[in-house]
Amino acid sequence: MDSSLSLSTQSTAELCSYDSTDERGIRLGSNIRVGVFVDAENVRYNGGYQMRYDVLRRFAAREGGMLQRLNTYMAFDAERAREDTEYKKKSQTYQQMVRDFGWKITVKQVRRYTDENGNVTTKANADLDMAVDAMLQANRLDQVLLVTGDGDFLQVVDALQNTGCRVELIGFKNVSRQLQQEVDAFYSGFLIPDLLPISYEPRNEWGKPGSCVRGVCTKWFADKGYGFLRIMTHISPNLWVTDPREPDSPYTSVFCHVNELAEDVNEDLLSNRETILEFYVNESEQKDNGLVASNVRLAFSVNR
Repeated sequence: MDSSLSLSTQSTAELCSYDSTDERGIRLGSNIRVGVFVDAENVRYNGGYQMRYDVLRRFAAREGGMLQRLNTYMAFDAERAREDTEYKKKSQTYQQMVRDFGWKITVKQVRRYTDENGNVTTKANADLDMAVDAMLQANRLDQVLLVTGDGDFLQVVDALQNTGCRVELIGFKNVSRQLQQEVDAFYSGFLIPDLLPISYEPRNEWGKPGSCVRGVCTKWFADKGYGFLRIMTHISPNLWVTDPREPDSPYTSVFCHVNELAEDVNEDLLSNRETILEFYVNESEQKDNGLVASNVRLAFSVNR
């Protein structure tokens, strides 16, 4: 990740590079005030380790709005830092990189608890801080993006919506079902281009032939041995245009043959839109500008 990028002010590209109309055809602009609140520990322990804050910032600004608040809540183990200088150095370096991307970090100290059997557990709970900040700042926001999977934020979502805020949610694994249903829009962090790096492809160019991507299966013809996968090719305000055939859709369709599926990818998983697949995309030899999938494997499933 390039930590040299200065984001002390919002870039022109963030504000102007996207086609800014909503589903009603109403033009969106920089008068939309956006606030982002990241439950970093929940994200880290539920599939979002190494999430890129620069990409998250671009996603939040995809409709041309003004990023009024960028808040993330991180844990820091002071006791460990006193004994482990490498941990202390890495934590400080990472926090500074995130700050360079324009984020305010609220550091939560790790606390240790010992049960009656002498077992020690650690915890750094940021729920209350994040909830209070979201509510206090809501009167200056039009749209709130929560990055968490914690169902404890259910009442916070209701309260934010009652102030007139649109509330969106990004999560990875173990995302509360109720929370997904309560927000105005839920996006799987696995599917947002480059939000979560693919560790074994450090120079990956998401969506280009030869790249590794994540997507979902939209159609599968078991009797014919093939189907179609869908990927988000780029961050766009038109995420609601889910039909890849539409000219303003940010999605594209990828042909997949049964021979490319890993052994643990079965028809039941393919029929579930919550199943996240990871695969390579290549140019089709039969169709101009078409893409075909190879080495299709399971990235995440609610049943696994």
